[in-house]
Amino acid sequence: MSGLAGNRRALLSALSIVSAVSMAPGACRAAESPETVSFSTADGGEIHAHLYGKGEHAVVLAHGKVFDKESWQPLASHLSGQGLQVLALDFRGYGHSTPGGEKGSLWLDVVAAADYLRQHDARLVSALGASMGGGAVARASVEAPNGTFHKLILLAAVPIAEPDRMRANSFLFVVSREEPLLPRVKQQFEQAPEPKRLEILEGGAHAQHVFRTEQAETLTQLIVDELID
Repeated sequence: MSGLAGNRRALLSALSIVSAVSMAPGACRAAESPETVSFSTADGGEIHAHLYGKGEHAVVLAHGKVFDKESWQPLASHLSGQGLQVLALDFRGYGHSTPGGEKGSLWLDVVAAADYLRQHDARLVSALGASMGGGAVARASVEAPNGTFHKLILLAAVPIAEPDRMRANSFLFVVSREEPLLPRVKQQFEQAPEPKRLEILEGGAHAQHVFRTEQAETLTQLIVDELID
């Protein structure tokens, strides 16, 4: 009987894992296949990206240094299921994306992504950037014409000069409580224009790494709540 009891416990454990995975945000849409698109930047680069869903409100997803456009797939599928058009890009030098004439100008990739979305039926364009991508999104909001971005979500974004010059209709800063970047994120937040909000997650995971922790669902909901009016 002890063997049967052990097998039963193992089966129940397996079933609970399957149930938890199936109930995770976006899990039911994880098999969605995005459209692969490409577009040019102002300095002559070519950016490749994955496009999910349709909608008048679109969001650019800008990855961190050790990630790429594929890393956004679960979140992108979930957001497109909420009625958003989602564009997850590969920065210049990642995947098949190629740089232009201005070295290191990742913000140009974000602006080009926003322009692409507006040319494809998006009335509002928001942007979510993580770590390196967060810095690029923040800089894009400074350099792009006023009105380019509706909302900005900066996930443990690397600091930029003059954050007070960022332009969007609202700003959401997200960072983990135990990560070293917290003081700099707070400083950037304090200098950013209103309206703005700072959310501090428990733990020490940095930027997109949060999606691999128990804070993943909390982070996903923060993003959805910010983007869905």
